[in-house]
Amino acid sequence: MFLLWKYFAIGFSALLPLINPLGSALIFLGLVGAAPIDTYRALARRIAINTVIFLAVIELIGSYLLGFFGISLPIVQFSGGIVIAMIAWDLLNQKDSTPSPEKTQAAVPAVTPAEIDSLQQKAFYPFTFPITAGPGCIVVMLTLSVHTTQTNLQDKVLAHVGLFIAVILLSALIYLCYAYAPSIARSISPATAHGILRVVAFILLCIGVQIAWNGLSDLLTKLLNKS
Repeated sequence: MFLLWKYFAIGFSALLPLINPLGSALIFLGLVGAAPIDTYRALARRIAINTVIFLAVIELIGSYLLGFFGISLPIVQFSGGIVIAMIAWDLLNQKDSTPSPEKTQAAVPAVTPAEIDSLQQKAFYPFTFPITAGPGCIVVMLTLSVHTTQTNLQDKVLAHVGLFIAVILLSALIYLCYAYAPSIARSISPATAHGILRVVAFILLCIGVQIAWNGLSDLLTKLLNKS
């Protein structure tokens, strides 16, 4: 059981700043706009379910995909860390990532039924991927999935269960933040939301650099050992 909660804590702490349910909810709100609250809840439900399925599939088959294509973990860490850092850098340099006041009034059904149907079709792309679970989440899940193969069968199962519980809990947070995004936006001032996004972007930048450095360090170590 210790291994289960260990991987739960690792998975949750690693994915939380990348998914960032609160910050992603503000971006989600800006993209959806003035839709009925029922639309927000329906979209939030589908996005949460999609996130569970998406991350669970990566967790279960990620290591096999890497082996099939002959990709080593350091390469995944290095390239994925660069991707995360680039995303964070773009977010840091955005002039304003907070939604406009007109887009926070989601209780007013200002969109047409056709637009609501169009929003439903975007539940997976781009709302689930890459807005909610982007390339950084893929890198983290691939990395943790590879590490679980280093244990025996019982420990491997416990590790996967721990990661899956972390994904479910994060998806529940995604549903709550997305379903009540209009209320959250009204309770947070634009300056506060702007600051939150900047702090999260800086954390993502640090995570990306750290992941890339870990991969580069392993590659350099192997290269020096061969020489």
